[in-house]
Amino acid sequence: MTVTIDQSSGFCFGVVYAIQMAEDELDSGSTLYCLGDIVHNDTEVNRLTAKGLVIINHEDLKNLHDCKLLIRAHGEPPQTYITAMQNNIELLDASCPVVLKLQNRVKLSYDRLLGKNAQLVIFGIPGHAEVNGLMGQTDQNAIIVTNEEDLDKIDFSRPVAFFSQTTKSTDKFYLLKSLIEQRATAMGNTEINASDTICRQVSNREPQLQKFAAAHNVIVFVSGKKSSNGKVLYNVCKEVNNNSYFISDEGELNTEWFENATSVGICGATSTPLWLMERVAAAISKETIISSLA
Repeated sequence: MTVTIDQSSGFCFGVVYAIQMAEDELDSGSTLYCLGDIVHNDTEVNRLTAKGLVIINHEDLKNLHDCKLLIRAHGEPPQTYITAMQNNIELLDASCPVVLKLQNRVKLSYDRLLGKNAQLVIFGIPGHAEVNGLMGQTDQNAIIVTNEEDLDKIDFSRPVAFFSQTTKSTDKFYLLKSLIEQRATAMGNTEINASDTICRQVSNREPQLQKFAAAHNVIVFVSGKKSSNGKVLYNVCKEVNNNSYFISDEGELNTEWFENATSVGICGATSTPLWLMERVAAAISKETIISSLA
């Protein structure tokens, strides 16, 4: 049985930048705080906290003074920067440039919509760090939609500006866009402006994963359970190969998955470190050897 790691899987450039920035600071011996998990992967977070990274939340931030704080790739709302300035906190801003560009577009669009009886709609997950940052650009006045049922929150008689969280499914974005346009047109409203703001480093992985999943008997998808991108990419694998399994680490492997397999593919989310996929590959090879000897 062969075990192959997808070379296109693993950290996106935004996550690589944030982790490198954190490691450089920690290696210098400084105390470094991080607002939320630096990446949606508990195994990687545990590795960095063991090196001294301190994870805090927004309530903790209010009580911090005279220290260094890492802004992770997901970005932050304007209030975070205001609080940091008031508390004399030095920021190491690792916000992904793709996210920063989206924040700017949402802010400009929202400002233009003010006073025009229009609505700004975001395709994303309520409470997700990136979405919180986007909501901050709209004074918390945007409408968040995750599925078709959420479209009922929209008043289709009014103008709509539609954006997406950068890590969402491209197909799902265009489905929702089409449904919004259909329902608006039915009410005589043609003022619908939809912007595809999905990160291409994420969306371009979908066709690659489809090919990879089809090329193997079994797919083991490695990702943190809190990763939005992980859920999207796992579903891409599952649609192509029903023998696809989602795990967070090698401890969740089941030897029964590999009983009749001759080829196993390992892949992951943009928040999955290569070293973790390598560890999973080693565990699969070891388990199958032990199983064959039993």
